[in-house]
Amino acid sequence: MDMAHLRPEARELALLPAAERLAMLPANRWIGYTRATEAITLLDRLLASEPGRVRPRNLLIVGPTNNGKTAIAGRFLRDHQQRPSEDGEHEIFPVLLAPMPPAPTVSRLYAAILARLGVPSGLHPRWPDREGAALNLLRRVECRMLVIDELHNLLAASIPRQRELLNLLRYLGNELRIPLACLGTREAYLVIRTDDQLENRFEPFLLPSWEDGAEFGRLLASFEAVLPLREPSGLGLPAMRAAILRRSEGTIGEVAALLAAATETVLLGGLERIDATSLETAGYQPPTVRRRLFENALR
Repeated sequence: MDMAHLRPEARELALLPAAERLAMLPANRWIGYTRATEAITLLDRLLASEPGRVRPRNLLIVGPTNNGKTAIAGRFLRDHQQRPSEDGEHEIFPVLLAPMPPAPTVSRLYAAILARLGVPSGLHPRWPDREGAALNLLRRVECRMLVIDELHNLLAASIPRQRELLNLLRYLGNELRIPLACLGTREAYLVIRTDDQLENRFEPFLLPSWEDGAEFGRLLASFEAVLPLREPSGLGLPAMRAAILRRSEGTIGEVAALLAAATETVLLGGLERIDATSLETAGYQPPTVRRRLFENALR
């Protein structure tokens, strides 16, 4: 059995007993589908733009929850990892990723940035001190792009506080003269649109929910190539595509969760391929079903 449907590393894994394969199922593996690759290209282009530019251009990656935004940011960071400075005295961070805090304030966002730079949370308790420390450190580590994940958390703040945070985003770009890349849901884009200056500087890039078609088939074929099953499942074929799309409700994170659950089901059952039955019997519930179960439990 040549297992030609698998990548080389997956073929090695597929030779192991089922129990060992289950313990080593790939997690958070990068799947380079077209829109994700295009997003990485745009991020690379921003990073390569002329440093010190007045009013640098920014990017806003928009998509539904669990549709690959954070994975794109993670891949981009792996491509531009921190490294020692030439004199060895400090680290260089070409790109810094910080999350918008769940209950966001200016002080908490500065704290999140400092935390990613390795500064203990209690070292700068007052926000003016955090601001000065964050700006100085970002310059010292030669940061050339700041990436803010979970931008839609802005919605948890009051309207005046949202304005403060939007002003902060504009200020960071102007003060450091580096591009910003933000990631969030559609609601994040609507918040950005309330600020004319920011809207003009942020280029939106959409990661839509998946639809049935050839591109979705290629995505599923990429997943199949890393799942350690000895027989091909034909995940990209029309009938399987439709079943996976219906169950996952069209986001890449849910597709990954469904396929992982289906792989576990077939391996525990002594099988070596995913079929329509295993997709339906896998220990997985779509998002709408999970929501409904949760809402019923609250009644």
